[in-house]
Amino acid sequence: MLTARPQSSPSAARRNWLMAAWVAGVFSVLVGLTMISSRLSMRAEDPLKSPQLAELKEKLRLNPADEQTKQRIRQLDLQLRQLYFRQLSRMDSGVYLLLGGVAVFILTVKLGARSQRRLPMPQARPDGPDQSARSAARARWSVAASGAAIGGLLFILTLGLSAALPKRMAEAEKMLGAGDATGAGESHPTDQPSASDAASPQEFMQNWPGFRGPGGGGVSPLTNVPAAWDAQTGAGIAWKVPSPTSGFGSPIVWGDRVFLSGGDARKREVVCLDSKTGQVVWRQPVTNVAGAPAQPAEVPDSTGYAAATMATDGRRVYVFFANGDCAAFNLEGKPVWSKSFGPLKNPYGHATSLTTWRDRLIVQLDQGDSDDNKSKLYALDGRTGQIVWQRPRKAGASWATPIVIEAAGKAQVITLAVPCVIAYSATDGTELWRLEGLNGEITPSPVFAGGLLIVASPSEKLMAIRPDGQGDVTKTHVVWTCENNVPDVTSPLSNGDLVFMLTTAGMLTCLDAKDGKKQWDHDYDMEFHASPSLAGGRLYLFSQKGTALVVEAARQFKELLRTEMGDAFHASPAFAPDRIFLRGVTNVWCLGAAAQKDKAAGQP
Repeated sequence: MLTARPQSSPSAARRNWLMAAWVAGVFSVLVGLTMISSRLSMRAEDPLKSPQLAELKEKLRLNPADEQTKQRIRQLDLQLRQLYFRQLSRMDSGVYLLLGGVAVFILTVKLGARSQRRLPMPQARPDGPDQSARSAARARWSVAASGAAIGGLLFILTLGLSAALPKRMAEAEKMLGAGDATGAGESHPTDQPSASDAASPQEFMQNWPGFRGPGGGGVSPLTNVPAAWDAQTGAGIAWKVPSPTSGFGSPIVWGDRVFLSGGDARKREVVCLDSKTGQVVWRQPVTNVAGAPAQPAEVPDSTGYAAATMATDGRRVYVFFANGDCAAFNLEGKPVWSKSFGPLKNPYGHATSLTTWRDRLIVQLDQGDSDDNKSKLYALDGRTGQIVWQRPRKAGASWATPIVIEAAGKAQVITLAVPCVIAYSATDGTELWRLEGLNGEITPSPVFAGGLLIVASPSEKLMAIRPDGQGDVTKTHVVWTCENNVPDVTSPLSNGDLVFMLTTAGMLTCLDAKDGKKQWDHDYDMEFHASPSLAGGRLYLFSQKGTALVVEAARQFKELLRTEMGDAFHASPAFAPDRIFLRGVTNVWCLGAAAQKDKAAGQP
């Protein structure tokens, strides 16, 4: 007797397809729930806001020299970045798994429905097959639509729960401060300044943005500046106005605006003058400074509150007062930010001026004694006042203004204080090199010309230094020294070919910039606090008692002009096309051609 071979029934095939559909559906649901849970976890535990990392940074802020903490921050920073990108990779994989699971679910449901066979039943109803087919069709479409709806909903949810995290390593490094000096105490995520937030180098060269102009060297590239004037007759005086505020800081110039700072224990302010008329455009007090100490600062009368010169990056102007108040205004006088670094400990008062680099404000705060550990160098974000980086300095009080130079392929912040010249990276504050050899009360500021730094150790020696070293360069990078007629207050000057020095007592000396050999000297026998300046091949000198002198900047001494101004000068001049701006004790002056004076007088 032959037995027929059993064949798989339609119901068995349908069960297999439906089992596969259930597996695919459960898989899709589990993947979707896992992705949602992962997204929620990433939002709740954002690795870029790690409390452990914040705790370590705060610990380092209190002790910036702690190398062990720096290393722990670097390790944790790397671990957080690796964790983040692993999470991002898993989420990308999950999206494809979810789409695949939903596709399999729909396919198996469709195939299971097709495998169903309707066998004839005894005494079937005439309309039974049609009704069964309609029911099966509705069931298939219902299951398929439900699966598609569930899969689509889960996919939309995963997209909508995106964390506010970067998608590329470069963006993550920027958010995590990669490239900044980890351990700089306090940092800001903006590492490279935006070009739109600072003026171009060409604009800086056409203006006078800080103490001693662009580069801080006291040299103007302009050739069309006044060469002669007479205060007694008014010839060559474009305008003269009474000083609107008291202070010793030099004027700065940007476009058609002249900026001055001034004040006393009661009020501190910034004043903006129209460069064409001398009229006040705006004046703003610096008040309600965040973090200001309750006790008033002790500020010597000899320097006052406004001995430091302001600075501008072409977008904002910055001011610093001797009580530690620092503030920023836009060029129209609107306050941008303010903060306090006080109280300051300085026996002669704070006189170090501000410097800018791109859209960063450089603040050198040397105070107290070297053992007090109070001195620091800061780089602030000009837009917000937040600290981009800071560096502790083993130095006591000093009064020289830092400069920023481009040398050896790096932007370097050059600072002076006993006993060292120290160069820091302008980008992150890393120390690049140092040179020992400074003594006394460091007041003259450095200059950079002809590839050499010219640095004065007051009344002791003038040094020419190559700024391309690393580490301690004391024995290797001094090109030449001069020990005669070295200034104690005023800053040296160089056009790259010659170096000029002016002592407080009035001794003017010219040296060869290549080897430091003296070319000539001349004793003016009068007192100077304003540093010499150079424009159009001429030296400009202004004495404390009001004598103005113009001397040819050449290898032989030649006086071109001597005139009495009837004012007293401590501040250095500022230069603009066809203009020289002076801040006297009693007046603010604008030197210019008589025709320009008449034009200015016609202004409303």
